[in-house]
Amino acid sequence: MIAGSSSTSPSFLIALIESATKSGRRFLGGAGHGRAPVPSTDLIKIAEELLSRRGEASGIALAERLLAAYEWSSTEKRLEFLFALANDFGPNMEALTKALDTVNRDPSPDHLNALHAVSEPRRQQLFRRINLAGGGTKSLIAMREDLLGNLQKYPELKRVDADFSHLFASWFNRGFLVLKRIDWETPANILEKIIQYEAVHEIADWSDLRNRVQPSDRRCYAFFHPQLVDEPLIFVEVALTTEMPLRIQPLLKIDRKFVPESDATTAVFYSISNTQKGLRGVSFGNFLIKQVVQDLKAELPNLRNFATLSPAPRFSKWLSTRAGNGQPQIQCAPLNALNDPAWFDDEKMVETIGPYLMRMAALYYLDSRGSNGRTIDPVAQFHLGNGARLESINILGDRSEKGIAQSHGLMVNYVYHLADIEANHEAFAERGEIIAAPHIRKLLES
Repeated sequence: MIAGSSSTSPSFLIALIESATKSGRRFLGGAGHGRAPVPSTDLIKIAEELLSRRGEASGIALAERLLAAYEWSSTEKRLEFLFALANDFGPNMEALTKALDTVNRDPSPDHLNALHAVSEPRRQQLFRRINLAGGGTKSLIAMREDLLGNLQKYPELKRVDADFSHLFASWFNRGFLVLKRIDWETPANILEKIIQYEAVHEIADWSDLRNRVQPSDRRCYAFFHPQLVDEPLIFVEVALTTEMPLRIQPLLKIDRKFVPESDATTAVFYSISNTQKGLRGVSFGNFLIKQVVQDLKAELPNLRNFATLSPAPRFSKWLSTRAGNGQPQIQCAPLNALNDPAWFDDEKMVETIGPYLMRMAALYYLDSRGSNGRTIDPVAQFHLGNGARLESINILGDRSEKGIAQSHGLMVNYVYHLADIEANHEAFAERGEIIAAPHIRKLLES
């Protein structure tokens, strides 16, 4: 501490760190922050050198050089590096064997701690050092996105993904996330990303976006991370209504009748979008729902009901697959009628097809399971896992081209009864039980 000073100014510390980093770049001749193009470089050699360095300044510069080289590498070179992470950056097996022998002879706390330390794959430490670079967190998320794109073809990369998941679960835990309301005063670069990342109901233009964030009966919230200050990680769009809606198009109309805040009794979560593919599997969506409910209740005490209007993204594929397998409960005339793209404009066809789709949807949600024994619908997994109840199945809830293609227009409502959330969550998590309204269960008897 400087004599006569009670603290060191933040600007001084920032300047000091930047100066040290620049010195490291000059020492290494690195590309530096900004990810400028780099010549063909041995990514594995840079990674080994990064792990061997002890100085922070040179380490930051090496991390930036590695990221620049990775970003400018070909797809083949990137894949080669990912394979090296899997095969050459695991635990030090010699040290691990010695530590195991020591623990077998004397399982003292010190020896167990030493075993734990040497059992960690070297790539975890590599990722931590890469994360020190400017924009390192964002670059690691992009690297994992590359990895996820190759997992199905190369399952041996799963060991690398396990380490990414382990670190990201710590780096993106709820304590680091900041909930912000998105409104028309939000900076334009973030609003642009809301348009870009909306994954459920496409935002057509700026007028459409304004309709979703500015009116008094609309809300939009997003989680941010300190290392990604202008990148929303996940966001939810909310409609304040007087009843639970069954269809999405009236909810999104620009010329709709607005609901005064004082009259709203129901908050409807009609779109939840994860924005970072590289963070797939990192669970912060449940925190988002709970935090938004708390904020809404504090702002609008008159809200009594919290529900969703949700898509059924895999229903059409499931139905066609079951029919292709010749299952008797699927083979019937209404299924053939679905091939007519205009069926939803024909009142008589809707009367015929509607009850059939309702029964098939009940089978889809309540009786169909994936290899893990859980419901095959990802949206259902999310909301049921958070303690919601499957409340309603809505025919022609989404008449958009996407809605007809992915679910024959089907949408569903999940309801969050605050007093039942914990019990519902436990039933789903522990026993795989799907909590659904009685009238939905009765559909299986038809």
